[in-house]
Amino acid sequence: MERREHWESVYRTKAADAVSWYRPHLETSLALIEGAAKSKGAAILDIGGGASTLVDDLVAAGFEDVTVLDVAEPALEVARERMGESAKRVRWVTADFLDSELEANRYGVCHDRAVFHFLNEAADRERYFEQVSRVLRPEGTLIVATFALDGPERCSGLSVSRYDEDAMMCAAGERFVVTESRRETHRTPWGSVQEMMYFVMRRGAWGTADSLPE
Repeated sequence: MERREHWESVYRTKAADAVSWYRPHLETSLALIEGAAKSKGAAILDIGGGASTLVDDLVAAGFEDVTVLDVAEPALEVARERMGESAKRVRWVTADFLDSELEANRYGVCHDRAVFHFLNEAADRERYFEQVSRVLRPEGTLIVATFALDGPERCSGLSVSRYDEDAMMCAAGERFVVTESRRETHRTPWGSVQEMMYFVMRRGAWGTADSLPE
């Protein structure tokens, strides 16, 4: 409930292009998704997608099965209004990903540029990877963007956890392995610099919901 109230307040009081994480286009995210998806029919889940323009670019690129999940309904409404008729081609889900009831083994690619680095408690990170393991197809890919070790310590008034490849592999444990990482310098709408990391991940030893340890 606290997460929902926080993010609903953000999107009720700030324009979508006036928040620090805004970019006109998420070029790195789009390129990684295109590289991971096996076809334009692959089911794509944008975790915490909110008002991001990534969904516009995914639809424009021809992806046919796109789901955007966010805890804040006002953020999703911004995206739907911006997309107009194209919004009907997208599945919109208002939920906290950690508690969501998405269909199991459905998604070929899960993308997250908004949620994971806010999970500062080990129990929440554990639940996150459990959920991804449940909704991702056995051959699927998880793409996670976080702040780098020299990135911001706070975002939107909240503390964040920062990662390099070693830290991400430690967080994922044996569920996922990092197959690619890349660094990106993000410039906020007012020109400040934020260092970020992108991680492409595939299933590891415990990478399916049926194989999680007791």
